[in-house]
Amino acid sequence: MIEVNGLTKRYGAVTAVHDLTFTVRPGHVTGFLGPNGAGKSTTLRMILGLNRPTAGAATIDGRPFARHRAGLRHVGALLDAADVHGGRSAAAHLRALAAGNGLPRRRVSEVLEEVGLAAVARRRIGGFSLGMRQRLGIAAALLGDPPVLMFDEPINGLDPEGVRWVRGLFRRLAAEGRTVLVSSHLMSEMENTADRLVVIGRGELIAEESLAAFAARGAGASVTVRTPDPAELAAVLALEGATVRTDGGDALTVTGVDASRIGELAHQRRIMLHALAPRAASLEEAFMELTADRADHQADVRTGVRPDRRAEALAGGAR
Repeated sequence: MIEVNGLTKRYGAVTAVHDLTFTVRPGHVTGFLGPNGAGKSTTLRMILGLNRPTAGAATIDGRPFARHRAGLRHVGALLDAADVHGGRSAAAHLRALAAGNGLPRRRVSEVLEEVGLAAVARRRIGGFSLGMRQRLGIAAALLGDPPVLMFDEPINGLDPEGVRWVRGLFRRLAAEGRTVLVSSHLMSEMENTADRLVVIGRGELIAEESLAAFAARGAGASVTVRTPDPAELAAVLALEGATVRTDGGDALTVTGVDASRIGELAHQRRIMLHALAPRAASLEEAFMELTADRADHQADVRTGVRPDRRAEALAGGAR
């Protein structure tokens, strides 16, 4: 289990993370979401002891990561797939990690096989594609067979087959009772991967709940109705306080009134319905609505650098 309590990180006058508190429990894939510059990577680095917090604390199974001996046996993490020595082979890179954490050499071949890199184990990493480097980073995270796993933007560079594979991997790890935290800014990916969400913006907590509960916060829920009398039904629904959009022909899109009430009103007025289909708000719609005032888009455009990275660079603390 990962516990974050009052975590704060400042770089001079810039606050990258502010009083952040959340818990990631075992048995679920938890998505860690936020716009670019929200402080996700900074938070992960503090959890792993790579950045020292200005205030607050983060623990893994009740202790700071630094107090876990042979860290890969307790926590596996992929933060930056490019942060490897390009002159080493994949096998040599993993053997060095295994030796430093007291792990048996057989784990190297096992994880290379699991991530689909066994055939290129002796190739230099410098010749790997981004997708292959991502797989190697995942192999490193799995090396110690840890109960807690953290991944930062793990699908970058993966082809469609790789994306499907990594989704299945995360679900399997969670089903085994492990704690799985996946950081991403891709809403579509979280819809296909996560059970629960921790959502932040400008370093502050926005939500900590199930994916379904978060999506339900969005105002994008609607009902599609098909009827041979669209004008009459639209007039009835307008009196009920609904917002009605005519989609051409016999179709209406209705917001502000749920499907059951639309059916009741149509029945009362003897209006025939050919279709009545509720549409829930998407995760992306909810995310955009709830983070609209928490994204530092202006800074992204002006500098081309993610705001949390810019804060680190200004303070001389870039990773």
